[in-house]
Amino acid sequence: MLVIGIAGGSGSGKTTVVRALEEKLKEDNVVVIPQDSYYKDLSSYTEEQKRHNNFDHPDAIDWELLCTQLKDLKNGKSVEQPMYSYLTCGRLEETVKVNPADVIIIEGILIFTCKKLREQMDIKIFVDADDDDRLMRVMSRDIQERGKDVNWVIERYSNTVKPMYLQFIEPSKRYADIIVPQGGHNKVAIDVISATIEKAIRKEEQ
Repeated sequence: MLVIGIAGGSGSGKTTVVRALEEKLKEDNVVVIPQDSYYKDLSSYTEEQKRHNNFDHPDAIDWELLCTQLKDLKNGKSVEQPMYSYLTCGRLEETVKVNPADVIIIEGILIFTCKKLREQMDIKIFVDADDDDRLMRVMSRDIQERGKDVNWVIERYSNTVKPMYLQFIEPSKRYADIIVPQGGHNKVAIDVISATIEKAIRKEEQ
């Protein structure tokens, strides 16, 4: 089993890289675990509290559950991955059953900030992108997919996304084995990463 961590700022193109790797590795058994599924449940919070909650701080994530479930997968056990709603800021009653796989990809902005999680990764990849590009992607995603208004997105970017990127996410780049510039559009980097992963998988199978 190979565990790959893919980190980077909001809107950097992490999801694009993950999808490209899934396509390249389609002959292998690949499972993707999004960090966002492990946000702490805020369903009991007021709307005002939710609005001012810092989702880009490491404390927003239930690292204990994520690390435990990853360890279980590495030990050959299936897990019940939580499902998180951005509309209610809470966990849904439903869960997703995740089975062990040849390749496990963990994706999220803060995954390199947790030492216990990093230590379970075999390959760590940081997806880099210009600030302007990330802002445009964040605005488009939050408005179209998460039902937020423009003012909310701009306020959140100024007050939390950018400061937390500078404080936690960008410094975590130093833990990466591979840095992918130009976000998910760097085909050369994706080809190199895919070849590295495939080589590692074949080595494990020998």
